[in-house]
Amino acid sequence: MDSAQDFQPRTFSIKLWPPSESTRIMLVDRMTNNLSTESIFSRKYRLLGKQEAHENAKTIEELCFALADEHFREEPDGDGSSAVQLYAKETSKMMLEVLKKGPRTTAELEAPVADTPLVSADTVLDISGGKRAFIEADEAKELLSPLTKPGNSYKRICFSNRSFGIGAANVAGPILESVKNQLTEVDISDFVAGRSEDEALDVMRIFSKALDGSVLRYLNISDNALGEKGVRAFSELLKSQESLEELYVMNDGISEEAAKALSELIPATEKLKVLHFHNNMTGDEGAMYIAEMVKRSPNVESFRCSATRIGSDGGVALSEALGTCTRLKKLDLRDNLFGVDAGLALSETLPKLPDLVELYLSDLNLENKGTIAIAKALKQSALQLEVLEIAGNEINAKAAPDLAECLAVMQSLKKLTLAENELKDNGAVIIAKSLEDGHSDLKELDVSTNMLQRVGARCFARAVANKPDFVQLNINGNFISDEGVDEVKEILKAGKKSLDVLGPLDENEPDGEPDDEDAEDDEDELDLNLQSVKVEQDEDD
Repeated sequence: MDSAQDFQPRTFSIKLWPPSESTRIMLVDRMTNNLSTESIFSRKYRLLGKQEAHENAKTIEELCFALADEHFREEPDGDGSSAVQLYAKETSKMMLEVLKKGPRTTAELEAPVADTPLVSADTVLDISGGKRAFIEADEAKELLSPLTKPGNSYKRICFSNRSFGIGAANVAGPILESVKNQLTEVDISDFVAGRSEDEALDVMRIFSKALDGSVLRYLNISDNALGEKGVRAFSELLKSQESLEELYVMNDGISEEAAKALSELIPATEKLKVLHFHNNMTGDEGAMYIAEMVKRSPNVESFRCSATRIGSDGGVALSEALGTCTRLKKLDLRDNLFGVDAGLALSETLPKLPDLVELYLSDLNLENKGTIAIAKALKQSALQLEVLEIAGNEINAKAAPDLAECLAVMQSLKKLTLAENELKDNGAVIIAKSLEDGHSDLKELDVSTNMLQRVGARCFARAVANKPDFVQLNINGNFISDEGVDEVKEILKAGKKSLDVLGPLDENEPDGEPDDEDAEDDEDELDLNLQSVKVEQDEDD
């Protein structure tokens, strides 16, 4: 037997890397959920569909695992904790970048996530993570130190969500100037929050001077309460840009004067593919200057000018200008005061946009006349449309036949939003019938708050019950009786889809009735109304 002196205690080491297969799968599921469900980030960026979210999550996990595994091999004697930290940090960073980029459409020829600069750790410096915070000189020096390393290959920077003071800006200026010739993408959105106007303007001027002469394809100056003074504070940067492909000026207080300054300062917009002006105070007068920019941007594929207080005159000018953007794939004009005349002008432009895939026209006061004109235009020119949102436009059953004929030929449709209108059962039956045949790609249908009763709800349930990829039917906020709700559930259970596709009914009023005393809820009479409506694809289409 060995003596006590010869006994050597056995040591145990716990390796944290690599993670088990089940842990990796769990992370993919968690990222999929974060990319496709409501969160603090989804209020700022658009959500992805479940399938696209899963594809991105899987790609991100594989890339980050490979990166962390390589890191672990370089320090084999470690316990793997640093590899785990890198794994978690990079997945979080890449997930945020995917959210910022937003969902893709099938018509967009984008490179997969794995092939974009977005996910290459050595070309992206993103300091936007964590809580929004003020940055002063010392912290700026530390955060931006990777840009000072000789031979670095950073091409994209994101300083969003950090508020730079004068001290931090004076540190950042020379560093940015030293790398400006290699930068192609700059995100300085929300980077002066909480600063006084004078300090914020000085910070903008420092950044503008430092980046003057850079050749950028992407520039995001959103969420900075710019106004005209702020736009002009960026004069040197804006004037030097000849190759911009993406420009984001959202939530920036872009008034008429600020819109005029933007139009004057940016010398070339011929290469622009993305132009977003969401949530500004542009108004009709400012819309005229935005329209001038649009006219000079024939290659724009994604245009967003939602929630900008544009009325009829500005809406007409903007609609006419969009006729030059013949490559447009995504058009978002939601939440403006267009009215009927601007709707009619838009209907004249839509046939000139053969590649349109997503169209957002909610809350534009289009009424029946504007809606009918747009529906007729789309029927002839937008057969490939995947997303159509036209909620909150005071549409009633009189527009339903034209809408139905339009929808019947849109066999690529994935999402249809008709919420907050006045379709009632008469209009519901007609539109639901147009969706029954084909439409195998349809995933979402929102007809909430439309004064629907039992008959209309049943018709929409029948229309979607057997769609193979369908995920959500929203009929909330209507007047569907308890019996009607039960019938809807039975229809869905009897089809290919389960009750999981039925959205919440917490705002449904089973004892309520439409305001119109002549509202008809008799199914036989509604079916008679339907017989006179043509809902089929024309032979020429």
